[in-house]
Amino acid sequence: MSKIQREQDRFLEIYLRRADLVYRVCFSFLKNPADTEDAVQNTFLRLLSSDPKFQDQEHEKAWLIVTASNLCRDQLRHWWKKREPLEWHEQTEAAPPTELDETLEALLSLPEKYRFPLYLFYYEGYRSGEIAQLLKKPPSTVRTYLQKGRELLRSKLGGDLFEG
Repeated sequence: MSKIQREQDRFLEIYLRRADLVYRVCFSFLKNPADTEDAVQNTFLRLLSSDPKFQDQEHEKAWLIVTASNLCRDQLRHWWKKREPLEWHEQTEAAPPTELDETLEALLSLPEKYRFPLYLFYYEGYRSGEIAQLLKKPPSTVRTYLQKGRELLRSKLGGDLFEG
């Protein structure tokens, strides 16, 4: 087997293992299936072009999450996104391909600084210290984001969210 074939196989394995994860991360930022698909594609193109060497699968997962979130933030800051007519966005807005439950919908409506740490904590299983490393924030800041994010979710959904 040639080196090129091995690299293609490695890339395909990573893609098949992590495409859903990258999609969920991108959708949590962009909330639009078309933009999300573009960001997923750009994330895997970045993987292909930079060819990072991962220590283990957890390192691979973290690299993809950070890369996807950075690309989404860049896309949201892009000049044309700020000038996009609201009517155009409303016409192209579509439901995500997977059904959103009430909790995830409420989570996606939160400001990014609360949304992303909560998503990583509850949907991807990261601990607050790991999230702090991924976001390059102090652990105490991440714990504060998690606490305030839970409070916002609780007020949106009512009841004792994440309790019991």
